[in-house]
Amino acid sequence: MAPDNIFINGATDYLDVKKTNVPNPRSPKVTERIYAQAFDLLEKHPEGVRWSELLSLIIESDSTFHPKTVNGCVWKLVENYPDRVYKPAKGLFRLLKYR
Repeated sequence: MAPDNIFINGATDYLDVKKTNVPNPRSPKVTERIYAQAFDLLEKHPEGVRWSELLSLIIESDSTFHPKTVNGCVWKLVENYPDRVYKPAKGLFRLLKYR
């Protein structure tokens, strides 16, 4: 797994590395499990899923997910996985392979 940041020559400057790996649904990290659930739901809906519906479906899938954590993950979904998901319209999430 690639590090989140790459330091150049020990300097304080770094290059951000975007996540390109597939989130693991059995990960001990809550956010990774949320992302895995989001991608699973987007797979089942090739037409895309609206923001509020995606939040509700993720929270319903696992009651241990805190709603604010789910909200933060959905908020950052396109930013963290630009190679897998996009927003064709405001509030609509769709996998790139269905573009």
